[in-house]
This record gives sequence, C-alpha cells and structure tokens, in this order.
Amino acid sequence: MALDLSKIVDQIAGMVAGLKSGHGERLERLNRALGVLHSQSNNLEQLAKKIELSKTTWLVARLVEPIDRHYQPQPAPSEFTVIATDGSHIDVDRHRPAYCYLINIGSAVLCYGVHPEAILDSQPHVYASDEELVISSPGMQGREQPVEGNLLSIKRGVEECCHLAELASGLSEEDIALALMDGSLILWNLEAYPEVITDIMLNRGFLVYLETIRKLNKDRNVPVASYISYPRSTDVVNALRVALCPMATVDSDRCSECKTRECNFVAGVRDRELFAELLASGERSALFVSPSTIQKRYGKHLVLFFYMKSDDEIARVEIPQWVASDKTKLNLVHTLILDQCRRGQGYPVALSEAHEKAVVTGADRENFWQMVESSLAEGHLPAVGSAKSQSKRTRWV
Repeated sequence: MALDLSKIVDQIAGMVAGLKSGHGERLERLNRALGVLHSQSNNLEQLAKKIELSKTTWLVARLVEPIDRHYQPQPAPSEFTVIATDGSHIDVDRHRPAYCYLINIGSAVLCYGVHPEAILDSQPHVYASDEELVISSPGMQGREQPVEGNLLSIKRGVEECCHLAELASGLSEEDIALALMDGSLILWNLEAYPEVITDIMLNRGFLVYLETIRKLNKDRNVPVASYISYPRSTDVVNALRVALCPMATVDSDRCSECKTRECNFVAGVRDRELFAELLASGERSALFVSPSTIQKRYGKHLVLFFYMKSDDEIARVEIPQWVASDKTKLNLVHTLILDQCRRGQGYPVALSEAHEKAVVTGADRENFWQMVESSLAEGHLPAVGSAKSQSKRTRWV
C-alpha cells in the first residue's frame, strides 16, 4: 500500500515552522563564523598549530593557506577533454535463489574544440564466483568479509577509479584533460573494516589507480579530481570552533568543563553556507586538508579540497596532493569543473552523462533477477527464492 501522505501533513508543517523560527539564530551564527574567519586570516601559523595539537571528536580541516583566500578561474583552453566515471550496483539479495551482485560503471569522454566528440558507454559486470563474493587472505580463514552493503559500495568506488585510469591511459600526450569522479576521493567507510580489507581495497586497489593517473602526468596534463554536490561537511567551520576555544589546547572530551562554550557560537553552520557568502560566482576557496584518519595511508595521494561557487551552488572539490602542489593542474581543475557546471545546468555535464549510463532503475533490478531466475531454470538448477520474496511479488486479493 502506498504511503498515506495525509497522515504526515501536520508533521511536515511542524518541521517547517521549527526551521522558520530558528532562521534568525542560524543567520547570527553564520555572521559570527564569517567574522571569525576574517579575523583569523592573518593568524595562519598559530591557528594551524592549535588545530594540529587539538583532540576533537569532530573533523577539523588542516590549513594550507590563509583561510579566507579566494581565487578567480583562469580562461579555459581552446581544446580540452573531460573524462568521467560513475557507478551503480545491484546488491546481494539473500531472498533470491542466486548469490551474486552486479556493478555497472558508466563513463563519458567529452572532447571540446575544433573536433567535438562525445563517447558514452557502460560496463556492467556480474560477480558470482566464490572468490568474487568475499574478500579474504591467507590470514583470514573463517573471517572472510562478504562483498555486500557498504563494502560493495567501496568496491564499486574502486572500480570507478580503475575505469577512470583506463580512460586516462587512452588519451594522447597532446590532450589537455580532466579526469573526474563523483563523490569523495576518501574511502571513509574503510575505517570500520579490518586492516586486511583496507590493504586490499585501498593500497592494492584505489591508490594503485590514482598512481596510474599520476604517472600519466609526467608527459601529459590530466589531473584527477572528485566533485561533491551540495556538501554537508563542516570541516572548515570546525577549524573556526577551534579558533574560538579559550583553551590553549582543545580537547573535546573536556568540553563539559567549559562554562562559556564559545565554540557553540558557530556550531550548526555548514561550510557551504560560509563559502556561499565569501565567494563570488566562479571563485574557489583556499585549499584545506581533510582530517580523516584513513588519510594517513594515502601518501602522495593525500586528499586536499576546496570549495567552488558555480552559478547554482557551492560544491566541494577534492584533489590529490600532487595535483594541489602543481599550480597549472590546480587551475585547470578549477577552470574545467566550473566550465562543466555551466554547461550542465549547475552540475558537471560529464558526470551527469556518466551517471545516466550507470544508473540502474527499479525495473532494471527486477529484470536482472528475472533473467537470473530464468537462466537457473533453463540450467535445471533451483530457481525459487524465499517465501518472503515470493510474497512481495505476488498480488493478494
């Protein structure tokens, strides 16, 4: 039975009323955050040291340059290429007769200039062998990790990066290009898994493909970046919370001892709200370093980020350290992502096209499982799932 929307009308109205009543307070917090940001612009070394020594349960951006610095985009080259990948998947379903999953990687290669061209493709792959359904190593007997849920999402991200590296390798040395992914370059969810999983997914997977792209840049110009639309992160605002703290060394475990709680004056403000006020259309922010603990494993691919204001929104753009340290590549990332957003109704058109090739609809999922079950039946193998699955697909009178 469909959701009865009539029963939540009053609840939604109450939610809106609550947001409206708190609007003034949120605006006050934002203005306070902007004031702190500007006041700390000439205090880089001292604030950076305080952040380094702080112990917080919230993520605090590490500073690279004055916190209120902002940059105009450079003119786009007359000819360039943007390559992008995105993915979708069908997870393992224990109620189905076959234990398997599918990953579909969509890609877009968009060439601009004298000879414009668009190459759009998708590569679906079904994983069903014993080796593909779990992650294991010689030291993991009895503790194999099934590839499903969050781990499948991580694996899909690794496959997206793998395909992006393959596309980048196919470019000519004369091409000026941008390799673009959707979402974060930081595999955050790996922090919840054993060391061996991190080693396989990150050290022997994701970072290998980033290294492939880095090596390509020795004789060509193809920086890699990721794009996060409408980010919810507060890393930079949390740096301002550290600045406001009256303690010489911030320790969030001792916050209950603080009577004044100055840091709460900017709590609740998101980075995108801060930079929506600071940046003009087309500009990018200063560079920051993400504080995730998984970053300790990234080495030369340590992820930095900046915020960029397109005509429609504030986005977070992440880049490896080897891109951030090369001004030409950094400027190219900024320029071409902005150009893509303006061509794509506020969102990079290459990512939009890659997503369209990758997307797996509800109908696609059902057709996939019907194909699996039909193939099992043709092969004279059990093709009946659980009673729960059968019940959901059967209309009751």
